[in-house]
Amino acid sequence: MTEGRPSFPVEPWSLTEIGLDHASLGVHESVFALANGHIGMRGSFEEGEPIVVPGTYLNGFFEERPLPYAEAGYGFPEQGQTVVNVTDGKLVRLLVGDTPLDLDYGQIVEHRRTLDLRRGVLRRVTEWRSPNGRTVTVTSTRLVSLRRRSIAAIEYSVECSDDRGDLYVALQSDLLANEPVDSGTEGDDPRAAAALRRPLVNELAVGRGQRAVLVHRTRRSKLRMAAGMDHVVDVPDTATQDMEAGEDLARFTLAARLPQGSSLKLVKYLSYGWSSRRSAAALRDQVEGALATAKLAGFERLMREQREVLDAHWALADVEIDGDDELQQAVRIGVFHVLQAGLRAERQPIPAKGLTGPGYDGHTFWDTETYVLPVLTYIAPDAVRDALRWRHSTLDLARSRARELGRQGAAFPWRTIRGEETSGYWPAGTAAFHINADIADAVVRYLHATHDEEFERDFGAELLIETARLWASLGHFDAEDGFRIDGVTGPDEYTAVVDNNVYTNLMAQRNLREAAAAVERQPDVAGRLEVTEEEVAHWQRAARLMRVPWDPRLGVHMQSEAFTHHQEWDFAATPPDHYPLLLHYPYFEIYRKQVVKQADLVMALHLRGDAFTHEEKVADFAYYEARTVRDSSLSAAQQAVVAAETGHLELAYDYWGEAALTDLQNLHGNAGHGLHIASLAGGWMVAVAGFGGMRDHDGRLLFSPRLPSRIERLAFRLSYQGRCLQVTIEKERTTYRLRDGEPLDIHHHGRRVTVDDTDLVLDNPPAPEVAPVSQPPGAAPRRRGNGRRD
Repeated sequence: MTEGRPSFPVEPWSLTEIGLDHASLGVHESVFALANGHIGMRGSFEEGEPIVVPGTYLNGFFEERPLPYAEAGYGFPEQGQTVVNVTDGKLVRLLVGDTPLDLDYGQIVEHRRTLDLRRGVLRRVTEWRSPNGRTVTVTSTRLVSLRRRSIAAIEYSVECSDDRGDLYVALQSDLLANEPVDSGTEGDDPRAAAALRRPLVNELAVGRGQRAVLVHRTRRSKLRMAAGMDHVVDVPDTATQDMEAGEDLARFTLAARLPQGSSLKLVKYLSYGWSSRRSAAALRDQVEGALATAKLAGFERLMREQREVLDAHWALADVEIDGDDELQQAVRIGVFHVLQAGLRAERQPIPAKGLTGPGYDGHTFWDTETYVLPVLTYIAPDAVRDALRWRHSTLDLARSRARELGRQGAAFPWRTIRGEETSGYWPAGTAAFHINADIADAVVRYLHATHDEEFERDFGAELLIETARLWASLGHFDAEDGFRIDGVTGPDEYTAVVDNNVYTNLMAQRNLREAAAAVERQPDVAGRLEVTEEEVAHWQRAARLMRVPWDPRLGVHMQSEAFTHHQEWDFAATPPDHYPLLLHYPYFEIYRKQVVKQADLVMALHLRGDAFTHEEKVADFAYYEARTVRDSSLSAAQQAVVAAETGHLELAYDYWGEAALTDLQNLHGNAGHGLHIASLAGGWMVAVAGFGGMRDHDGRLLFSPRLPSRIERLAFRLSYQGRCLQVTIEKERTTYRLRDGEPLDIHHHGRRVTVDDTDLVLDNPPAPEVAPVSQPPGAAPRRRGNGRRD
């Protein structure tokens, strides 16, 4: 499938589709997706057609599949995990007379869909003329409740909008399991989801009155899920109703006569639940109970609750941008989808695509801890606590994986849904051990930002200790080079299985130090885990002697040992249509050249900026900027942050646009199979860490704010240690103020200051002058039709 580049009107608090753009249909299904961290519903039409990927997902619900290898090796994972498109409750099919409403047929007189970021609903108005000449106006409002974790609802109305007299219509409200699914991606794209044919086996089908419940289980993973629906009907005249329930389909049918100018309304309540242990009868009871309370509350109450939840979050999460309305819209949409991905996950993972599509098989990667949780830490810390508790719940699996690999501690999976390693490609999977330090980094950031002592005692300290044990057993002391960590893959998957990747080593260094500090703070946990003084001393010595490769000839850090001695990639001979490189060149050719898929050492400059001097950051950024092709959506945000810090404010601004607009402009050509949640989180990250200059090293808040030329004002808020800090950046000055809480010490461009509930106004020093940097040919930031390859 070839996906188009969508076009949306620029609006501050919404995203609107006007007309039907077939080329961008899959992308629209992703960007109009609604979720709450437990349920995810793609933005497909209620009538079921036209459609690309009709996804409905439950977080953590998957099917297993064997991982085939041409030549298997010891320690290779044997089972893959793929997110399942569960029972679809979005369907409300409409027959006008005897003609089904299908936007591919008849005439669309007017069509508009709007994602309302303040109210958390998807609204749709379609005026459609059937082939037999009858005209109806369909209006729908869809929500996935942010307050009631298992509930979704749709209000669907049909108005007879012509002057040809009475109109007979029929509505078919469905629960449909084992829906045929096209992954929506090219068959030779390894990023695509594995297709599963009929993964659900029916165990129970019950229908009575206006309510139905279907219970299914997966064939291999043995997970069980239930979906239920109930209805409220408002009809102007005579009507008939019928309910049927079979193995894979439950259908409520409403037939009605609409007098000219009248309308009918159907409210459909949906409930979803799943379990690996509960019986079919118990799950049925669970969803029926949730349906009963949702129906009692009513649709308007659900709408009010949605607005209340979002009002509370936007009061903290909003980023205000003066000077670029398109970017303002994009950053808010990104924050909205990050909130949807994590708010009600509640000890389930946050997948790379959230619950917006089947991309990457629905897996969770390091994206969660390195991109998403750093945002949620400061705008929704409870969601971070739950996400890290999920990681903790998989510790036994990670310990088993470490033992399988001959290591100590815990080896967390590169990609997973339940906690087992499911990556079938060793160099970019198991060898990417930095996932362990990324998890530790998220733990430390959360602890510094919240002072949640209970979390540290019950979960955090153990995560830090077991990840530190992994590094202690993975690396070794060398008489010449100190502590080495060899044979690993860093964030740059174009340079695999290398020695002493700088990002990995520096993040492991922090992990080791923080684990030692956690042992001191939590002696009971250390005792339970049998941590010895000798073990802690080993961690501290490894951290102190950590190998960080440096090239004295070039005056830059090597991304990994000998990287700067590799042959340069011939960018001039690389055709524009040969990106991403991994789809057009053998890995062997890529691995041995100086070409970088995504920010790697540059990301170390951000996350471990305390380990570099400013001069080193400037030199390192320039060197790696010229070799980074950004074949990953993860790159632009990190490059933006470091570009801003090193004085390249206009380049940072362009990268900000690329990160925030990745899906709205379908810059990577694959947004149709799910949003890039990490890149969307990057919109907030660049605002706060890039142009706000916020760093959180060692439990201190540091700011170095500066704005690019086009932005006149940038404002954001942070939750930090029980306080709400507001930061407003203008060209010449920055204003800090606490909206609540005790006075807080921060740093502004290196100066320590105290912020309270009055405005603290400080001058912004000018950006340092730096030499221009360049990107590989064709790899300038992708934004606003500037000619960058897509």
